[in-house]
Amino acid sequence: MLYAIIAQDIENSLSKRMGARPSHVERLNELKDEGRLILAGPHPSIDVSEPGEAGFSGSLIVAEFDDLQQARQWADADPYVTAGVYSSVVVKPFNKVLP
Repeated sequence: MLYAIIAQDIENSLSKRMGARPSHVERLNELKDEGRLILAGPHPSIDVSEPGEAGFSGSLIVAEFDDLQQARQWADADPYVTAGVYSSVVVKPFNKVLP
């Protein structure tokens, strides 16, 4: 089953993000290598792909997990969570329709 992990950043999260990014990306690459990652990426705080110092307002990850509990456990252990980047994280089932 697919699950969406939708996270909202704290204000001025950029420095915390950069510090935790290598570990965060490593975990995403593990999901990718296992064939379970559908997509992952940040939400820029402003309407450009490279927001610079404006930073990011959150993240979206869509990945395959056995169940909702496993998806929540994975999300709770994310380095951005443990580093205090996210103010909130929502995990919910996701049905991919297109493409």
